[in-house]
Amino acid sequence: MAQQDGTADHANAPDRETGISGFRWNDFDAVLFDLDGVITPTAEIHEHAWGELFADFDYTEADYLAYIDGKPRYDGVRSFLASRGITLPDGDPTDPPGTGTVAALGNRKNTLFNDILVRDGIAPYPGSAATLDLLERLGVDSAIVSSSRNAVPVLRAAGLHDRFEVVVDGIVAGDAGLAGKPAPDGYLLGARLLGVEPNRTVVVEDAVSGVAAGAAGGFAVTIGVDRGAGHQTLLDHGATFVVDDLDQLLPST
Repeated sequence: MAQQDGTADHANAPDRETGISGFRWNDFDAVLFDLDGVITPTAEIHEHAWGELFADFDYTEADYLAYIDGKPRYDGVRSFLASRGITLPDGDPTDPPGTGTVAALGNRKNTLFNDILVRDGIAPYPGSAATLDLLERLGVDSAIVSSSRNAVPVLRAAGLHDRFEVVVDGIVAGDAGLAGKPAPDGYLLGARLLGVEPNRTVVVEDAVSGVAAGAAGGFAVTIGVDRGAGHQTLLDHGATFVVDDLDQLLPST
C-alpha cells in the first residue's frame, strides 16, 4: 500500500518516470481507473449490445455518449427511454430479459453483452496495459471503479483480474447502496478500500459522468481519456486534462 501520511518520497524519482507536461504517476498514492473505454475497449461491446437492444428506436452512437456512457445499466435504460419520451415501470432486478420494464431491458442488454464478450473476447488497450505495468514498477496502488456489473468477467477475459485487489463495480455499488456516476460515491469507496486520501489520488475516466464524479469527489487529478466524448466536453465536465490515450503519459524513452 502507498504511504498514508499524506506525503510521498519522490525526490529521488528518476526523470524517466515523467510523462508529458511533467505529469508523474509517482507523485500520487493511487490511481482509480474506470474500466470500459479506459482499460479495455469494452465500450465497443457495450455499444453494440445497446444498439441491438434499442435497434427499433433509431439508436445512434451519439445516443450512447449522451445518455448511457458511464452510467449504471438501469440508469442508462431510463435515460435513453426518456430521450424518446418513453417511461416504463422500473420492475425488479430479477425480471427475466425482456422489454416490459426498465430492469427487463437492462437484463436483456446484459445477456447481449455477455454473448458478445464470450464470442469475441477482449484485450486491454496497449497504452493502458503499459501504464498498469509502470504503476506496478513504481509501487503506486490502483483499483477499478466501474458502473458495470460485468467488470469482473471483463477483467478475467482480458487477463487482468489478478492485477486489482480492489474492484468497485455495479454489484458492489448496488450492495452498498451507492449512487452511480456522476456522483463520486464509487470512487470515494475505491479510495477508502485502498486506504488513500482523494487529494492524493488520480481518477482516470473516458465518460462525461465519470470525469464529473472525479471532480465532485475532490480527487487530486481527473484525467479524461477521449474515446469519443471530445476533449472540450470532458474538460467542461471536470477533467483536469485530457489525452487521446494513456500512452501519452508514459515516460519517454
